[in-house]
Amino acid sequence: MRMSRRSLLAAGTAAAALTPLPAGAAERAGNPGPRLRTGFERLAGGGYSQLGGGRVGVVTNPTGVTRDVRHIVDVMHADDDVHLAAVFGPEHGFRGTAQAGGSEGRYDDPATGLPVYDTYLKSGQALADIFTASGVDTVVFDIQDVGARFYTYIWTLYDCMEAAQLAGKRFVVLDRPNPVTGRSAQGPVLHKEFATFVGRQPIAQAHGMTVAELARLFNGEFLAAPVELDTVLMSGWRRGEFYDTSGLPWVPPSPNMPTADTALVYSGTCLFEGTNLSEGRGTTRPFELLGAEGVDGRWAAAAGELGLPGAHFREAYFAPTFSKFQGKTIGGVQIHVHDRAAYDPVRTAVALLVTAKKAWSGFAWRSDNWIDKLTGSTLVRTMIDAGAGTGEIVAAWQDELEAFRTVRRHYLIYK
Repeated sequence: MRMSRRSLLAAGTAAAALTPLPAGAAERAGNPGPRLRTGFERLAGGGYSQLGGGRVGVVTNPTGVTRDVRHIVDVMHADDDVHLAAVFGPEHGFRGTAQAGGSEGRYDDPATGLPVYDTYLKSGQALADIFTASGVDTVVFDIQDVGARFYTYIWTLYDCMEAAQLAGKRFVVLDRPNPVTGRSAQGPVLHKEFATFVGRQPIAQAHGMTVAELARLFNGEFLAAPVELDTVLMSGWRRGEFYDTSGLPWVPPSPNMPTADTALVYSGTCLFEGTNLSEGRGTTRPFELLGAEGVDGRWAAAAGELGLPGAHFREAYFAPTFSKFQGKTIGGVQIHVHDRAAYDPVRTAVALLVTAKKAWSGFAWRSDNWIDKLTGSTLVRTMIDAGAGTGEIVAAWQDELEAFRTVRRHYLIYK
């Protein structure tokens, strides 16, 4: 990974986005009081001046809301200060009607009459052609991320940036908090030969960045040619803050991300998608509940004996309503995070994989080695199969993680 001279241009863009709003502009956003203000609040408060006029298209989903839970598309559509001409929906769709691995397709939004274009699994020239066909001049991105490399919305961001450059469109990112803080990056770094839609580029499994910071990183390090990028930053956000300090409503970014607590564990326990155990889909606590038929209390006991910081492990039994083990009562563990500042989601998940393999004779990886796509290489799978312990596995990715952290520092905006 290189530190590109393009980062200097990105830094200038970030500085411009921090320029104070004109007097009285906060009131225009509808809520002048909160300390933290999102990128959209600052954009609307400034009369959308950073969009520079012209026709605007928005890449968003149900998380693109104001703090009084009005969708930004509805707000912008009703405002004469901006010409909103199109909406672009990612995985799960613009209005969020599709489950994992689905989208809403092309349709006209009943509420606004705006054309909605499907971006899911589209990239490169095919996506650029959609931007061109929409007739927009500027593409705006506003989606709540959860801080994990394999959460697909950040790769929707990447793909849309690349496509906007190919189509000759401006690209504007409206920032929102990283709900699990931006304190540090954790976990293995993707190897390029394992690039998929759950990881296009070599970043850490828990990246510790906001979407505006990631956009700067993508533009400076990974895009073949940089897009004309602007970022509208938050004001009042601090890197060490969890989502519940923001004062913002939590809207599930996807059907299996119901709470900010889910996001806290997700960057680790999503790895169980690469096994034959349930990752808790089909329950009210996805990614906190893990289990399978034949698992008993020995797994929770083994995990508890490790003394992992910040979490307790409860023997749990549950019956998923869909996905793995649908309608069957299975055994496993529930993760109870009691000290989120000390909790390391990636290390914890690796420890749970190691102990699951030892405690349950039925443990197996998915036959397509999906675990390698999630972790970004063969390292985790092969070391667990060889009997390595958690500390040894975590130590094996530290050099690559430190290299990523070095590059990451150049793109961080907030303190």
